Amino acid sequence: MSDAPCWRPRVPAAAVLRHDRARGTDVLLLPERVVVLHGSGRAVLDLCDGSHTVDEIADLLSAGVDTPRVRHEVSSFLHRLRTEGCLR
Repeated sequence: MSDAPCWRPRVPAAAVLRHDRARGTDVLLLPERVVVLHGSGRAVLDLCDGSHTVDEIADLLSAGVDTPRVRHEVSSFLHRLRTEGCLR
């Protein structure tokens, strides 16, 4: 995406992040949709408040360890959710 370096992802106001005890995992609840989160998905989305760029989110989560890999994974995850209409 051409705006990738500047994009500051945010979870839509209509969405809710919560732990689903029945599934035993965190979920992103959207109108008529549930996205089951795995691994660090919740930690990534907790930072999607519109104030951080994708690279900033990856840097915060990587703690300096294998930052290029973390940036790639975070970027792929967020862009996939954006394409599916789960992020703004």
